[in-house]
Amino acid sequence: MPVAFCFFALTCGIASGEDAALKSQRAKAIMAAGRYEEAIPLYKELLSELPGNPGIQLNLALAEHMAGHEKEAIPVFESVLKTQPHLMPALLSLGAAQLALNQPRQALAPLRKAVAAEPDNPDARGMLADALSGAGEFDQAAEQYRRLTELASNDPRAWYGLGMTYQAMATDAFDRLRKLTADSPFLAALIADTRVQRHQYRSAYFFYTQALRDLPELHGVHAALAEVYRKTGHPDWGAAEDAKERALAPPDCKLHSAECRFVAGHDLQAITLTPAGVPSAEALFWRAKAANELSLQALVRLGQLPPSVEYHRLRAGIARDQNHHLESANEWRAALALAPGNPALQQELAISLFLAADYRAALTEAEKVLALDRKSPQMNFTVGDSWLRLEEPEKAVPYLRTALLSDPKLLAAEASLGLALSRLGKFAEAVPHLEKSISLDDDGSLHYQLARAFQAAGNAALAQTAMAQYQELLKKNQEQKEEAAKETTVAPPQ
Repeated sequence: MPVAFCFFALTCGIASGEDAALKSQRAKAIMAAGRYEEAIPLYKELLSELPGNPGIQLNLALAEHMAGHEKEAIPVFESVLKTQPHLMPALLSLGAAQLALNQPRQALAPLRKAVAAEPDNPDARGMLADALSGAGEFDQAAEQYRRLTELASNDPRAWYGLGMTYQAMATDAFDRLRKLTADSPFLAALIADTRVQRHQYRSAYFFYTQALRDLPELHGVHAALAEVYRKTGHPDWGAAEDAKERALAPPDCKLHSAECRFVAGHDLQAITLTPAGVPSAEALFWRAKAANELSLQALVRLGQLPPSVEYHRLRAGIARDQNHHLESANEWRAALALAPGNPALQQELAISLFLAADYRAALTEAEKVLALDRKSPQMNFTVGDSWLRLEEPEKAVPYLRTALLSDPKLLAAEASLGLALSRLGKFAEAVPHLEKSISLDDDGSLHYQLARAFQAAGNAALAQTAMAQYQELLKKNQEQKEEAAKETTVAPPQ
């Protein structure tokens, strides 16, 4: 949520020097022109002349924040708030700076204070909702987004935030269910739902039938299986499953309260978990189902509003999840048409083009982001890996090294750098990078390259070990393919 900033007049002591007053006017004019970097040294000079002046401190912090120097701005905002704890520009800007540094939990305190002071301020409430969602407090975040949709019913940012928070809530419930029990029929039913969303109907059939084998009375699964039958060209089988769904008895609300609420359409009540102890598999299942339904409702409302950045962002994300990367790129372009020069959107466009294997276009878009942030690990990786895939490893290496300097945990960059160095014949240099990234190897290719690098570096024993692991991965992948093939037969209802 954007924050409307005002620049405070200098308070006590400003009249003591005409130079200070002129300097203050010049600094405010520079800020108004958007030249925040130029304003920073002027405000620092003023602060040295008038130490402790809260107006100068606030304006310095605002200049640093708006210039992107969040780490420098935060302690100055905190200093201002020590003397003026309820100053809204400082509270909002401190929260915004901490969110920009991906510190959502630290942002909660100032943003909660700002919302308490101005409950109808959509910027304050929107940023608080963002912080709560980023901190994983999805129930509280959803409550704040719901309040925001009441304050601004036509604001696409509010509906997008609400929909994505419910989506995150559903994902969290799914992950907790998977950790609780890996072979639960409830988990099988949720996996089937995700396969339907990806149009993987044969796999969805397999998991729905797995769920029904143990829970034949579970509401919604027969209807979902009926839709799978129709999508795979068996409408008569679908009709039979629909009949089974209609024949189900209503759930026993004393034994299955969450299911009862969901079937009755009380989704907000269905997402509530019992606070004491570990929630059951059944409670997590209905929480995921209800959150998904609430997410859909919010995002449908978003689609009813005029085209917006959030609408195109949603469509781009859906297309990416379905591996339709060129379609995703077109949606990011549409978003950029509404918000030209937005670096976050520009980065997503570069990523979608990279995933679509349009590496030259990805290079062009990623370089636009790097012009603003030369240290961006994701964009340096995108440029470096694109050059590697275009068979120009010498151009890839410096970008991949920069990516790892900015983010040493970026294993994909380790893998690409290892491959680039191998292709340049620098096998000894390649080995540690390939070893660090070996956990990413799901098809054996990194083990194969590591074996070649060991061999070229004169280490036959390690080369033999890596090659054996490569062969083992090939065997495992073949077994998984054969197992997946068993899931592809869609049979009639039992």
